[in-house]
Amino acid sequence: MKRCTDGKTGKVLFLILAGLMIIAAPVFSGGKKESGSDKPVVGLVMKSLANEFFKTMEEGARKFAEEDGSFELIPVGMNSETDIDTQVSAMERFITTGVDMIVVAPADSVGMVKSVKKAVDAGITVVNFDVTLDKDALEAAGLPRDFLFVGPDNADGAEMVGNYLGDTIGKGAKVIIIEGNPGADNAKQRKEGFMRSVEAYNFDLLASRTAHWETEEANTVMTNLLTKYPDVEGIMCANDSMAVGVVKALEAAGRAGEIKVVGFDNIGAVQTLIKEGKVLASIDQFGPEMAANAIKIGFRILGGEKLSGWQKTPIKLVTAENL
Repeated sequence: MKRCTDGKTGKVLFLILAGLMIIAAPVFSGGKKESGSDKPVVGLVMKSLANEFFKTMEEGARKFAEEDGSFELIPVGMNSETDIDTQVSAMERFITTGVDMIVVAPADSVGMVKSVKKAVDAGITVVNFDVTLDKDALEAAGLPRDFLFVGPDNADGAEMVGNYLGDTIGKGAKVIIIEGNPGADNAKQRKEGFMRSVEAYNFDLLASRTAHWETEEANTVMTNLLTKYPDVEGIMCANDSMAVGVVKALEAAGRAGEIKVVGFDNIGAVQTLIKEGKVLASIDQFGPEMAANAIKIGFRILGGEKLSGWQKTPIKLVTAENL
């Protein structure tokens, strides 16, 4: 499928290629956009590529770009979920080199607003996806509160999987929440959704702790919590990377499968754990398509459409029955 836009095609003569920020990969390797190319350039700013969810997202975006053929894609990821500086640096490079579009999943919903404002002021189309930018910070920066966002309903998804946990372990059960990065709106929304389930099932919430989306941190946090609360019956994890860490802690204690774990993202590693009975359920938010969908919406804007507000993407409960 070919696409024509009214964007700044042809203006980028030389482009410094942003490398992927992952272990054993170059930080920012040099490269040039082919001189004279009239293809628009899209910068994709993701979160940690150590997280399987974002690796599959990148693969999906690359596949879409290759099959579409009408634009050049430059994906950038972080080294860890809290590495906000890498996202800011990527935004600066994309602004300096004058890409046509930036599609960004912010690690910090407040911290990325300044960079987004700078890109918008430079005339670059910006699409916020996966994690919403903070509305108060947007307004303070002079951007609309209904700034375009492409992504799922994180609160509804967390409530959906939390309710499935409740149906399994019953009302009044003892539970723990492992939260995501407190600076990210999707972490707040997933906690909100889990808390709806806590209220609906009258759970005894023993603890709610952050592990900043990270597997090993979740392992450590859960190991400590398990010592303090050995009678826990269910654990709600705000993403699947942390669910993997929680399962490691439960395996070390000989309690994997006994204590029910739910997650969010439906990554491959958790699909295996669901089949093995070590994770009860997860939420699929269709990561491989998410960035591609955001890019498609960005091209609609470049084509002249005026879009704002929340463009919802689907979610699905994943269990052993429907894997």
